[in-house]
Amino acid sequence: MEFTRSYTTVDAHAAGEPLRIVTGGVPPIPGATILEKRGWVRDHLDHVRRTLLGEPRGHADMYGCYITEPVSAGADVGVIFMHNEGYSDMCGHGIIALATVLVEQGTVPRREPETRVGLDTPAGFVEAFVAWDGRRAGRVRFTNVPSFLYLRDLTVRIPSVGEARVDVAFGGAFYAYLDAAEVGLTMQRDPLERFKVVGDEIKRAVVDAVEVVHPLEPELRGIYGTIFAGPPRRADADQANLCVFADRQVDRSPTGTGTAGRVAQLVARGALAVGDVLANESVAGTVFTGRALRRERIGPFDGVVPEIAGRASIVGVHSWWVDPEDEVGDGFVLS
Repeated sequence: MEFTRSYTTVDAHAAGEPLRIVTGGVPPIPGATILEKRGWVRDHLDHVRRTLLGEPRGHADMYGCYITEPVSAGADVGVIFMHNEGYSDMCGHGIIALATVLVEQGTVPRREPETRVGLDTPAGFVEAFVAWDGRRAGRVRFTNVPSFLYLRDLTVRIPSVGEARVDVAFGGAFYAYLDAAEVGLTMQRDPLERFKVVGDEIKRAVVDAVEVVHPLEPELRGIYGTIFAGPPRRADADQANLCVFADRQVDRSPTGTGTAGRVAQLVARGALAVGDVLANESVAGTVFTGRALRRERIGPFDGVVPEIAGRASIVGVHSWWVDPEDEVGDGFVLS
């Protein structure tokens, strides 16, 4: 049997959401910034994304990343996140999972009781702290990029629902936020497919209604996804969270960047105080916590610097091959 390409990955998950970390089979990624590196990846390695995230090796809701050389003095690594549609600006569950893997594998010097990991992302520098007891990694907390409420009470028309009011907030990526009840949906009762349809419609409606651009970095633009909120199932959670992002991809975790944006939204609305903890429950019943460490100005916006926390686990180390005679070897997605 002949193979034209081969790759290695470490697979992990954070709160149920997968992260496939590419560790071999790709060349060094050039660029002076992570945004430049992401652009090079998009132009030269997109076939790898399709191969490793799509079927038959992955699925429509698979998530992954490349590790790069750092570009800032405080970083240990750079990271480029990818999904079924393309590439992310930032990813909170990915930070938690990648930091866990770097500590578990000893890629960074390990210290008790916490090991610091600095990561350069397209959205900016992120600092993670991984609990380490000398034997294994535990809970991860990370200081996220400054986050802020971008638009409040934007009314959009949804084809299958009618009018709805949403907030747009940035937590490393831009999301449209609303209560599920606003569009007649109930968390844990209505099928995921219905949330996927409505969530995608909301994202597209916001994109059509307004241009969304980060005030300090114009390459960070557009709506990444829609986040619905509702009552939690767990007694130790404050809300339930369901995120539909990219090409109708459903986040199994409480969404790290989404939790950061939610914290910024709630602080801006006076519903959460700086320092207070928000426990955010996912569709899988897992929880991330978030809190605002301090207020910070981001261009014309009053925002916050959030801290997000959660846990991750390694689930496997894999070798992948591409057979030139395999008619679907380059990957495909059914959504």
